[in-house]
Amino acid sequence: MIGRIEIERLRPEQKADLIYTQARNDLSSRLWRAALGDGGTPEASGELAPSGGGPNLESLLAVLTQQPAAAPRQPVATASPGLGRLEGLTLPNTEPTAAPATEAEPQEVGRAGGLGPNAQHQGSLERAAARTGIPTAALAAIVDAEAAKGRDGSWKLYSRNPRSSAAGLGQFLAGTWVGEAQRSGTWLNQVAKNRGWLNESGRVEKGAQAELLALRYDGETSIHAIADYAKGNLDRLRKAGVDIGGGVAKVAQAAYLGHHLGAGDAVKFLKGGLDNGRAATLLRAQVGAASANARLAQAGNATTAHRQWLLGFVERHIRPERFQA
Repeated sequence: MIGRIEIERLRPEQKADLIYTQARNDLSSRLWRAALGDGGTPEASGELAPSGGGPNLESLLAVLTQQPAAAPRQPVATASPGLGRLEGLTLPNTEPTAAPATEAEPQEVGRAGGLGPNAQHQGSLERAAARTGIPTAALAAIVDAEAAKGRDGSWKLYSRNPRSSAAGLGQFLAGTWVGEAQRSGTWLNQVAKNRGWLNESGRVEKGAQAELLALRYDGETSIHAIADYAKGNLDRLRKAGVDIGGGVAKVAQAAYLGHHLGAGDAVKFLKGGLDNGRAATLLRAQVGAASANARLAQAGNATTAHRQWLLGFVERHIRPERFQA
């Protein structure tokens, strides 16, 4: 069942923090688009863009003051997304020159097996796994790589990427989230149908977008969406001739590759690599201009720099064995 957070349960300082963070992210997003151009943002990857654009300060205020949708309960945190790999891709022998900037290095979770400080999500992960066939540990690894974490390693429901509209445990872009709500057979599609958010053509009503996007901050909904998106991407990879394999680690890596890049770019990455222009755009979106330029100078070209960073990330973070009790 989807958890719904009543607005009255939010303390005034939590509402203020959320509003401030959204306003800051709105400004950051506009500056990012101005710097890179319309085609230079993470959302310009061929993913479905919601009509009317992503969430903004006005829509957030509407949700906070009028709708009892799943709204944040704690300060927003920045997440660092990563990438999966498959058989046949050789991991670099050395670490990338620099890691994405974080405010503090959280404790590693799941080292002894299980979810540790994230045990509250066990039920959601198991339900999503049973429904989609994606292993529980693989789903946990995706969440752990995507979501921002507290000092104890706990996943923060309110993770936000200041360079894009990515939010929640799965760091879903606004357009991808709307697309999953419109894709027949997904958990989110059923939620949207039940709540009357879809029109006769199966598209999300413009007036329902704010409440729909707020559900990215709901743990149960986000985990089910991660599982559905993983299943859809794995199906597309297999259809394109990618040999994923059947082990939990291989499934987790392939699913994360699709989650991070989208199925189209994931297929290109696995079958020869992204072109320099696309790789440069993605690298800057992930690590920032300064770090990206340093990596480009060291690697000699954007395709290699982007590949090294992503493979280094997955070697460190996409480790489902840590979540197997």
